Amino acid sequence: MDGLRWLLLLFGLLVIAGVYFYSRRENKKPKEEPQSGRVEPTLVADTEGAIAEDGAPEGGEEPDEPEISEDLPQKIVTLRLVAGDGATFRGDELILSMRGIGLRHGKFGIFHRYDGSDDTRTIFSAASLVEPGSFDLTNIKEQEIPGISLFLVLPGPVEGAESFDLMIEAARTLAQSLNGELLDESGSNLSIQRERYMREEIIQFEHSIKVA
Repeated sequence: MDGLRWLLLLFGLLVIAGVYFYSRRENKKPKEEPQSGRVEPTLVADTEGAIAEDGAPEGGEEPDEPEISEDLPQKIVTLRLVAGDGATFRGDELILSMRGIGLRHGKFGIFHRYDGSDDTRTIFSAASLVEPGSFDLTNIKEQEIPGISLFLVLPGPVEGAESFDLMIEAARTLAQSLNGELLDESGSNLSIQRERYMREEIIQFEHSIKVA
């Protein structure tokens, strides 16, 4: 049963990533000019005001993602952070920990690490292991979340090895602050050897794109 559960969760993550790819391509299509006037972002806060919906861009439109050639192969690199032993993370503690390391709630209702202040350049993302993967911030205090999946899509806005290093650093910081377990995409404990192997795979993948 555990194997089937992880397989279903991985399938859900791939669906999110697929929608993410599709939205990138759709954003390349010409858009109508937005009407004049400013639309203020809506904020959703908890009782202490510590957890709030990140502001949307003016005009209510999603920002364009940087163009990536449709002819290039793509690779998804995934890690999991779980509470372990059948435990769960408190929703508000998880959200505050992710925000504490610079992740921002955004597109598809999940969290992203952006390249600087440019929210059109996503380095990696974090989705809930609770289907459909998004985070509902309106009642996050009542939620118990078994874990998150961190993933990056290659090619991205920065070099793949650098993106992976940033994701690993974030994952290890979260694991320490939340007392969680860090796993690879197959659900095995993430060892130093496995981490090095994944990094080498990324370097080889990007090299294959450059020489193609």
